[in-house]
Amino acid sequence: MKHIMGIDQYGQTYHNLGKYPRKELLRRVGYKNARKMYRDKKDTSSVHCGYVIGRMWIELYTVEPFERNI
Repeated sequence: MKHIMGIDQYGQTYHNLGKYPRKELLRRVGYKNARKMYRDKKDTSSVHCGYVIGRMWIELYTVEPFERNI
């Protein structure tokens, strides 16, 4: 299972967003609408990277458990 977290432009973090991060972010911040946020890549393509909710820009990240063989 993927663990998704968000970070807004002020550094506030939103952990454990679950399977539907948009829905969970809206619930946590108390809004009903969100717009997709995009980022341009070096190859000139664009990718969906988060949401604009109210005045917040929340970028999403996939968190992977740390494991190291001993």
